Amino acid sequence: MTFEETGLKPEILKAIAEMGFENPTPIQEQTISHLISSKQDLVALAQTGTGKTAAFGLPVINNTSMEIREVQTLILCPTRELCLQITRDMDKYSKFILGFRTIPVYGGADITKQIRELKSGGQVVVGTPGRVHDLIRRKLLNISAIRWLILDEADEMLTMGFKEELDAILSTTPKEKQTLLFSATMPTEIASMKANYLHDAIEISVGKRNAGAENVDHHYYMVHAKDKYETLKRIADNYPDCYAIVFCRTRMETREVAEQFMADGYNADALHGDLSQAQRDYVMGRFRNKQLQMLIATDVAARGLDVTELTHVINYSMPDDPEVYIHRSGRTGRAGKSGISVTIINLKEMGRLKQIEKISRKKFERKMVPGGDEICEKQLFHLIDRVKNVEINATQIEKYIPQILEKFEGMSQDDIIKHFVSLEFNQLLDYYKNARDLNVRTEGGRDSFSRNDRDRGSDRGGDRLNFTKLFINAGKKQNLNASGLIGLINQYSSRRNVEIGKIDIQRKFSFFEVDSNFEKDLVNALNNVVIEGHVISIGKVESTAAEAQPRENTFRREGGGGYNGGGGGGYAGGRREGRREPSFSDRGGDRGGDRGVDRGDRPRRRRN
Repeated sequence: MTFEETGLKPEILKAIAEMGFENPTPIQEQTISHLISSKQDLVALAQTGTGKTAAFGLPVINNTSMEIREVQTLILCPTRELCLQITRDMDKYSKFILGFRTIPVYGGADITKQIRELKSGGQVVVGTPGRVHDLIRRKLLNISAIRWLILDEADEMLTMGFKEELDAILSTTPKEKQTLLFSATMPTEIASMKANYLHDAIEISVGKRNAGAENVDHHYYMVHAKDKYETLKRIADNYPDCYAIVFCRTRMETREVAEQFMADGYNADALHGDLSQAQRDYVMGRFRNKQLQMLIATDVAARGLDVTELTHVINYSMPDDPEVYIHRSGRTGRAGKSGISVTIINLKEMGRLKQIEKISRKKFERKMVPGGDEICEKQLFHLIDRVKNVEINATQIEKYIPQILEKFEGMSQDDIIKHFVSLEFNQLLDYYKNARDLNVRTEGGRDSFSRNDRDRGSDRGGDRLNFTKLFINAGKKQNLNASGLIGLINQYSSRRNVEIGKIDIQRKFSFFEVDSNFEKDLVNALNNVVIEGHVISIGKVESTAAEAQPRENTFRREGGGGYNGGGGGGYAGGRREGRREPSFSDRGGDRGGDRGVDRGDRPRRRRN
């Protein structure tokens, strides 16, 4: 099928032809014709990077009436980056339709400017749930006449804790509308939303549900926890031309890895929720333009970053949810290209890796962390290829040849080559001289430790951490999710690099594992904190039986406080001086404020 056969207007065909569109992707082929000719609700399941924006954007533009002044389409998405990306795409698709306007509204930006845009009028509003709900409550956004409601990456919006806002928004939409739900996965909540808000919906699925992209290879490296950063550097050095996103678990980890990575001379930068919108746009612009080679990011911050040429996705930390891994790996191997998804794990995480293998239906291949000799050889021939393929400006260079030859008089051709290579290469050779083996060796499925490893088994940096299981009196009912729990731990712990193990979020309570070294610090910090009107109670689980039926006597109090916050201690009002108001759910993609000032360009070099 061609785009001409879908029934799109000539103005749209002209615009997408200028963009280089030739033939529809599978999801576009199945949805565009249906949406142009039918008013039936739709659920579309397709992986990230399969062309979902065009799948719903092109038919919406095609069917929009330019005579109607009210907003005709509302598109909801999880993050401001994705909101802006959809807006840019809609602007390109509608380039030759006079008067067509798409208005983005999202948190973390000046609302007065967005209000002015809404008052000026437009046919399509693209927004994040928090900001859209806020504008509707203020009666500044009227969606009573919309003809299309589109939920893009609906699974991610639910994961980020936007169910309450989504319910409120959907309850204000007209009954007679066409609802389109686009998702990469089909969790229980999405099925429930389909049942509650869609009527007689047709379901379109491209590829297997929850399956990883077909043209992505999945590799993993098994190392000690303390060697993760050194492993990341070796991966970067072993793939000199890589263009990658490195995913970290938390904002703090993202900052720390990025700062150290840049300090070590790599062409990289960070993207996380603590950056202002101007800073985020600056970093993402440089990455899209390939001025940056590697982007260190959280999952939330990377949403909406539309880059089709990534060679690698590197999981510096494994995600808690296997479906998040599918989202991450789907960012490479796009547009018919191949890609590699790399995961750095320690021995304890092997079970989680097997779980991802089962859900994604992809086999992970273990790779050995390259040694110094292997990396130096790879970098050497990369340098030789660069020299060989460099464009020569003969006119300018020719006049200097006699003087250059005079400088090298008495030196053989081999000596000259050695000098040039050494100029670029000595630093790397020195760095990897006698480089140690970072790979965890396994025997019969168990880690084989050297004597030195056993001697330092209690060292916090190794793989043999002792975890303590803690209980917290908050769960799904309080909109607590794994990301939000990690955010609370980061916010209230006075220590850095707190290792977090298994997280189990239940309806009214949750369990999580934390490095035993930080148990008391965390319990004292979080007990009696008030978050969104809920008094936090936290303590140590004394037995695994607590998971089946939690009661007050199933955990030990450390630092005072009753089950519902009785007793003294803690932080009044749930706040520390100089910190933002805490919340249960991590919604940095929508609610991040402007912080700091825009950073100037920093000179960076890449170790070669």
